[in-house]
Amino acid sequence: MSLSYVKRILQGDSKAVVEFYKFYSPKILAYFTKKLPQFEDAEDLTNDVFLEAIDSLSLLRKEENTLAWLYRIAHNKMVDFYRKRKIKSILLSQVPFLQIVASEINQPEFQFEKDKIRDKIEFVLHSLSLRYQKILTLHYDKKIPVKTLARIFNLSFKATESLLFRARQSFKLAYASTELAEV
Repeated sequence: MSLSYVKRILQGDSKAVVEFYKFYSPKILAYFTKKLPQFEDAEDLTNDVFLEAIDSLSLLRKEENTLAWLYRIAHNKMVDFYRKRKIKSILLSQVPFLQIVASEINQPEFQFEKDKIRDKIEFVLHSLSLRYQKILTLHYDKKIPVKTLARIFNLSFKATESLLFRARQSFKLAYASTELAEV
């Protein structure tokens, strides 16, 4: 092969993508298999690594570092996997408490407070830039995943995650400032 996988992929060679995956995926899958409890999770994360890698291949500086770069992406995916799992277990441990809160919130005396909070959220949301309003609404109201948002906004996955993070931060600051204004 005269050209490397990376150069061929960047030139638009779809066969190179398949070859790249076949060459590197067994190593990444083996890494995940040792670190994750279920093989299905290892397979899913391996696919996620390659989706992200192909998406950001132009950022790779030296081709001889390709495997190390893939391992770094894999490590980050695994950290995210365990972080999400921990958050989920914390939330599930709070289910009985949340059920009590939910039953109390449905009482008529709390309806006024719920309406007040909803109005404040809408006010704060409309005070943000249109781009932030759109990404927050699509992700949290319409339940559109980040991968789909990346296509909608014509951004990479990471850039979309960053945009969503900045929008959330902006919302939090605006919400906090309305809280201070009320005091």
